[in-house]
Amino acid sequence: MPAVPRETSVVEYEVRVAARPETVFAYFTDPLKMVQWTGAEATLDPRPGGVCRIAFQAPQSRVGSVVMIGEFVEVDPYRRIVLTWGWERKLLATPPQSTLVEATFTPDGEDTILQVAQRRLPAATASTSTEVAKAAPCRRRPAPAVKGA
Repeated sequence: MPAVPRETSVVEYEVRVAARPETVFAYFTDPLKMVQWTGAEATLDPRPGGVCRIAFQAPQSRVGSVVMIGEFVEVDPYRRIVLTWGWERKLLATPPQSTLVEATFTPDGEDTILQVAQRRLPAATASTSTEVAKAAPCRRRPAPAVKGA
């Protein structure tokens, strides 16, 4: 794993999803659902030590696709996923597996409160990462439907 920069930040966000945790969780663990939700291609092996690789088509970009590469650290079905995250190419100064992402899935009636925290982000890229998270395709697509996005 790459060295973690001395100054790091955390980016956190929370959304209400119009689906049960079992449904939302599957979009983080099933490659076909991941691509339906966000990304152009996905290789997911949702077990500790398993690969998490997602290719995103960069809209209006000359760079083509960008690829996230990480590793699942913890998988607690329908409750929590922890994985490393970074970019295969130098992008936002975030090398492969250099940050840690934690997603928690909390039932709330028929909905899910999805909380995502990305830790160990280089401090200089945290504001850009926050903007990317807010604009992510997964917050706009209805599979599963995000309320208040």
